[in-house]
Amino acid sequence: MDSMTAKEAAELWGITTRQVQLLCVKGQIAGAERLGKIWVIPKSTTKPMDGRTKAAKLQNRMRKIPYALDVIQEAEGKPE
Repeated sequence: MDSMTAKEAAELWGITTRQVQLLCVKGQIAGAERLGKIWVIPKSTTKPMDGRTKAAKLQNRMRKIPYALDVIQEAEGKPE
């Protein structure tokens, strides 16, 4: 497995090492593993989307739409 450290990922993604570490702790970086004091991240992993951007907010809204449609149909008494 080709891997990189949090510092290398930070340089590649243009963010701080600490931010990469926090993303790892939150589980937002797929395949990240803690080995002793360092985080090891697969090189094939892409930078997670920043939740403050318009694209991320739109993506979050789109995830909620199927649930909202189910609630509306249930309230109207219509089967799916």
